[in-house]
Amino acid sequence: MKESLHSRIIQFSKEIGFNLVGFSPAIPLEIETQRLMRWLHDGKQATMSYMERNIDKRRNVKELFPDAKSVISLGLNYYSDGRHINSQGRGKISRYAWGKDYHLVIWDKLEDLIERIKSIEPDFSAISYVDTGPVMDKVWAVNSGLGWMGKNTNVINPDSGSWFFIANIICNSDFPKDKAISDHCGTCTACIDACPTNALQPYDLDARKCISFLTIENRGEISREFSGKMDNWLFGCDVCQDVCPWNKAFVEETSVTDFNPPTGTKSLALDEVLEMTPEKFKASFSESPILRAKLSGLKRNASFLKSDVD
Repeated sequence: MKESLHSRIIQFSKEIGFNLVGFSPAIPLEIETQRLMRWLHDGKQATMSYMERNIDKRRNVKELFPDAKSVISLGLNYYSDGRHINSQGRGKISRYAWGKDYHLVIWDKLEDLIERIKSIEPDFSAISYVDTGPVMDKVWAVNSGLGWMGKNTNVINPDSGSWFFIANIICNSDFPKDKAISDHCGTCTACIDACPTNALQPYDLDARKCISFLTIENRGEISREFSGKMDNWLFGCDVCQDVCPWNKAFVEETSVTDFNPPTGTKSLALDEVLEMTPEKFKASFSESPILRAKLSGLKRNASFLKSDVD
């Protein structure tokens, strides 16, 4: 029965649109938690204090879901074709935010998947996460065989690169563990060499220097030490993924049209942002990840970029 359920879950996942699916036992993450604690001790979380909380839950998913036996990890491709163009007076938007907020898309897919599983296994019980709770989502993706943790700290799949969102279902069923994928970064340092702010070391990211943090999660001012180093990024940054050889070799466009609608926002005029009203901001980005930065953050970013030009 378990073998049949295992294969049906894979089938359901593909039908719903997930590109990757893997399974791993819900065991405590001892080594990964130690690494996390060292990273936090070094202050590399910047002002993301929420990462310092719920360490026990991050270590052991049974603290979140006592009946946990397995973790089902899922990957959803979000790659949309098109290049970032550096244009004076405009700020670039990270590819993941060109369309609809991925949380809204994936939550619907997860609900559909869990309902389908319960239709054939009534005793199936689960909770799911899309980077919105104390779950080490990338670690579970690696454990479940979705890919290896790259030097740029993104999970890389040998057949589809790293342009995919990760979701995890913590459930009460036992499943065989998928084989881990070995590290294929080798001697390559393309992501580290290309990082505009030197935020990357092999397998280690310092959020205090990361453009994605500085333009999204950051609630303070952007230090002038980054003047001339923001590479024209208004929201997020894709540099370490754009230069990755695995993303250049294996690129397939997403089948999720919500991730790249015809009116997708790939860049914004800096003056337009600086003059934007709260009403315009909410109307334009009500279902966009850009909402995460808030209008004040977006204006701060635009002002910083504009000061580099002026």
